Amino acid sequence: MGQQDVLLQMTDICKEFPGVKALDHVSLTVRKGTVHALMGENGAGKSTLMKCLFGMYAKNSGHIYLEGKEVNFKSSKEALENGVAMVHQELNQALKRNVMDNLWLGRYPKKGIMVDEKKMLADTKAVFDELGISVDPKRIMSTMPVSQRQMAEIAKAVSFNSKIIVFDEPTSSLTEEEVEHLFKIINMLRDRGCGIIYISHKMAEILRIADDITVMRDGTWVATEPASNMTMDKIIRLMVGRELGNQFPPKDNVPGEVALEVEHLTAQYSLLNDVSFKVKKGEIVGLAGLDGSGRTETLENLFGVATRKSGTIKLDGKQVLNRNARESIKNGFALLTEERRATGIFGILNIRENTVISSLKKHKKIGPFLNEDSMKKDTQWSIDAMRTKTPAQETKIRSLSGGNQQKVILGRWLLTEPEVLLLDEPTRGIDVGAKYEIYQLIIDLAKRGKVVMMVSSEMPELLGVCDRILVMSGGRLAGEVDARNTTQEEIMTLAAKYV
Repeated sequence: MGQQDVLLQMTDICKEFPGVKALDHVSLTVRKGTVHALMGENGAGKSTLMKCLFGMYAKNSGHIYLEGKEVNFKSSKEALENGVAMVHQELNQALKRNVMDNLWLGRYPKKGIMVDEKKMLADTKAVFDELGISVDPKRIMSTMPVSQRQMAEIAKAVSFNSKIIVFDEPTSSLTEEEVEHLFKIINMLRDRGCGIIYISHKMAEILRIADDITVMRDGTWVATEPASNMTMDKIIRLMVGRELGNQFPPKDNVPGEVALEVEHLTAQYSLLNDVSFKVKKGEIVGLAGLDGSGRTETLENLFGVATRKSGTIKLDGKQVLNRNARESIKNGFALLTEERRATGIFGILNIRENTVISSLKKHKKIGPFLNEDSMKKDTQWSIDAMRTKTPAQETKIRSLSGGNQQKVILGRWLLTEPEVLLLDEPTRGIDVGAKYEIYQLIIDLAKRGKVVMMVSSEMPELLGVCDRILVMSGGRLAGEVDARNTTQEEIMTLAAKYV
């Protein structure tokens, strides 16, 4: 590899947080015109390494060279201005503003002292056309699905003429069609000579798109190899440091009698229409379908966080109204949401507070006082059960990796001792090892007679964990299949039924 090919070189990067050595002498070299995949379990240090590059964290030691020149960005703004951009997994956007405002925020084209709206629109359209993105530049961010918001984020990175673009879990909320489009864009950027750093847990994707693969484990560098030398098994071995024989635990739950009955569920403000189904005690039922098919809306209507137009919900033969989240929790329902940052975690609170916030009733002492010991005990149970990687219960949740945040939220809901657990993409953005642990927890819950319903975009996950799969299409129930003897093709055919 000639030195002139090297776009970015990070050498011996160390980063410590109180009580944690997050990065221990990690190095990474990205060549011009290549896609470099960065892999590792949650908490391996991938995002921390990128945040050091991006100026969001100050590294403790080590060097970063961009095109041979040493750089030390103090902020993400400085990184962007020097051609280093990052498309985050958890999108941080000004949701009340429109797409083009988000694209040019802080660098509006001016006409005198006024913003030149016309030029801004033309510039936005030019970037979108070049990338083949069909998003209305004037549309308000909050009204768009996650996938389109992500496309806007990618366009923004490109508009800075970035030399290095980091993609952090870019496909975790995209449909297969959107993934194809994203890969087209990435290949186009690669052909232009950009260096792409691609962080993902999806092995098949990585093997398809990457030129080089670097694996990290527990804050250290493990290996860098050409993708052509790698196989799925080899990557897993390097990531986990052990053989991971089976991707899924054995399904040894035995469904009992019917517990949850849903009839003619129809939503007020979404396309969800006339959905009916039954779920047994101890049964894991998956919800499959394309993005926008009504999977998430089904869970939200059951949990009362979306407005129901009509339909009845019965639990153990008794009708439950579930008009809002509080009432649903009281009725024994729990909902783990897909958008962790927006609807799941309380970023400024620590792990203990995030863990017990939904089950405070259990910890009442006298009057307004809470029992510290019982809160500590429950939090410790959650940390142990989920194998959450954290220095202490007092650690702020926002400093944990995405997968560990997910484990805290799952622990929070389990402590409410729900009868019905509604999971929306429970393993989104989580590594192989942690996924297995979450699958095991789901199966254990079913074995205790709970009703579990889970939405997932990953078909192998639904087939590997569920007993039955309901397939949604265009807001309606297109059919149901037995997870033990169906195929991905059968599910995809049903998913396209009402599109």
